[in-house]
Amino acid sequence: MKKAWMWCLAGLLVLGNAGWLQAQSKGTEKAIADLEQEWLKGQKTNNADLIAPLIADNFWDTSSAGKLSSKTEMLAQAKGTKFESVDYEDLKVTVSGNAAIATGVFKAKGKDPSGESFDHVERFTDTWVKMGGGKWKCVASHQSSIKK
Repeated sequence: MKKAWMWCLAGLLVLGNAGWLQAQSKGTEKAIADLEQEWLKGQKTNNADLIAPLIADNFWDTSSAGKLSSKTEMLAQAKGTKFESVDYEDLKVTVSGNAAIATGVFKAKGKDPSGESFDHVERFTDTWVKMGGGKWKCVASHQSSIKK
């Protein structure tokens, strides 16, 4: 009888822990989605200073043209870019421990730092890592063009 109670208790602990982990994951998914929306707000308002705190110092961006940019280079590009319209579609977040992957579609029109007009539709993948102090930072971003 004691063994049966121990197995029941162990089962309840496992199920309870799984439920707690799932709830925690859902909270993290929302937190990352909120950070993605903060990034989008920085683009919509042409304010790279809103984006800077979201990005890790060791960040790397791979553009749809294959150009690799550091945090400093990406923020300089962002400061010079003037968006007329920008939005995300199909934003999804997947969490795995202290890492999270956000994917979505990025649609934007505007002018790049050289004054050239652009009209982008791209699928993006952002990799977020929970840093010391519990803050989430984006460590990598990759874009792939979607043909219109």
